[in-house]
Amino acid sequence: MAQAAQAQRDIIDGTDAGFMKDVVEASQEVPVIVDFWATWCGPCKTLGPALEAAVTKQKGKVRLVKIDVDKNPAFAGQLRVQSIPTVYAFWQGQPVDGFQGALPASQVDQFVQKLADLAGDGGLGEAIEAAEAMLEEGAAVDAAQTFAAILQEEPENPRAYAGLVRAMILAGDLDQAEAILNGAPASIALKPELEAVRAQIALARQAAKAGPVEELTARVAADPADHQARFDLATALHASGRVQEAVDQLLEIFRRDREWNDGAAKAQLFQIFDALPPKDPIALAGRRKLSSLIFA
Repeated sequence: MAQAAQAQRDIIDGTDAGFMKDVVEASQEVPVIVDFWATWCGPCKTLGPALEAAVTKQKGKVRLVKIDVDKNPAFAGQLRVQSIPTVYAFWQGQPVDGFQGALPASQVDQFVQKLADLAGDGGLGEAIEAAEAMLEEGAAVDAAQTFAAILQEEPENPRAYAGLVRAMILAGDLDQAEAILNGAPASIALKPELEAVRAQIALARQAAKAGPVEELTARVAADPADHQARFDLATALHASGRVQEAVDQLLEIFRRDREWNDGAAKAQLFQIFDALPPKDPIALAGRRKLSSLIFA
């Protein structure tokens, strides 16, 4: 239903009377493609559906106005349309691109994508950065509201979806975080951003059961071969934000006995790495150290 309503807004049959409103004025906000066609035109029957499909993929970032030149010759004449199909693209009131004749669907997609890029993301990127800053400041509720508003505009934005989950983790509501994550659209469910928050939820659940760092540190000092105590210490260190120290403890377990508890140290390391941004220096260095131990 929502997709059909979106298509009705973004793909319309235009007229000379509505050209200024539907094309020129509308292009102040979003790029508008004008497809000049006619019912008797064979190539138009190929190009039209390709344009509609490409515009639909953009989910509101581009609009298409289809004008039958036999019924509406005025603006076709002003724009010197000499053969059809002819396509013009308008942005901020001016024609900025165009072509004549039917193109392969792949080239149509590229044409439409280039126009969508002209308008950027409508400020969504800035909104996401602002919400991320709220998370950094510990404002979980404000961040959640901002991420939710972004998802109203772009429901399949993986950064915003992961941000909403992270806000719930920060608020301590792990059940809600998991419920939101499980409800992610299938198109983004396996994106790195969502895989990261999936790992963060698992680590947060472990952190809830973590023991005191001082007590576990003493146990490890008393018996360095107590891998369970060292594993619990790593969990407690991670829970308190001491990620590098947690990684170091897990690497030490792996160095001493890589098969301990069915490879639990290695699995935990990968979970921590997955929860961190891909280029995080702790993750990068930790992966290198683990690899060197594996192949030593």
